[in-house]
Amino acid sequence: MSRPSLRVLSLNAHKGFTPLNRRFILQELREAVRTVAADLVFLQEVVGVHSRHARRHKNWPAVPQYEYLADTLWTDHAYGRNAVYPHGDHGNALLSRYPIRFHRNHDASLGSGESRGFLHCVLELPGGMLHAICVHLGLRERDRRQQLDLLCGLIEREVPPDAPLIVAGDFNDWRRRAHDRLQHCAGLHEVFVTATGQPARTFPARWPLLALDRIYVRHARISHPLVLGARPWSHLSDHAPLAAELHW
Repeated sequence: MSRPSLRVLSLNAHKGFTPLNRRFILQELREAVRTVAADLVFLQEVVGVHSRHARRHKNWPAVPQYEYLADTLWTDHAYGRNAVYPHGDHGNALLSRYPIRFHRNHDASLGSGESRGFLHCVLELPGGMLHAICVHLGLRERDRRQQLDLLCGLIEREVPPDAPLIVAGDFNDWRRRAHDRLQHCAGLHEVFVTATGQPARTFPARWPLLALDRIYVRHARISHPLVLGARPWSHLSDHAPLAAELHW
């Protein structure tokens, strides 16, 4: 049986708030995510629980944000808690139309105090297994270099060389250092660099200047890479989401 094509979406959810934290818009974000009809949704900065926000906002969901966003469209989901504080936690999540057979969150936090992580999932697709890693790297260049080394080590240890692999998320890599490192250590290629020669500019969402968000793939063909930069997306997060179709 041949493997299916996959539509992938990567989004920094900004904890369900508008770019300047003025309004809680998780319901609007859910409606926008549904329109993409993605098979896999890579989420960063998604909240697990937050007792203070739950008291302040009447429309705060009774379930974790990733479950609320998954709704009935994505039957499987996994969450990696990165940041823990007195009122709750947030981290990375993966929503999937296909069964997630394994998931593990890897702590990538370093001495700067930023809580970061890699959520590694193994999905069962018709025709084979797919590895997916949702990434959120730090703001400091020194931390990002070390985190890329950790990511390369994770892939070498836990992902077979012949396995299809997607690594997506918020890399904060405004100096564009990740491309060569990930290609050299893991054979990964960024979808927009492959298609256009340049990574997509995604931050800030309303006037994108920096290419912070990425979708890297291995053993896949790429089509229709797209930056979701127009309304409503430009008002739903501080990062513009990325989407692409992948084929094996």
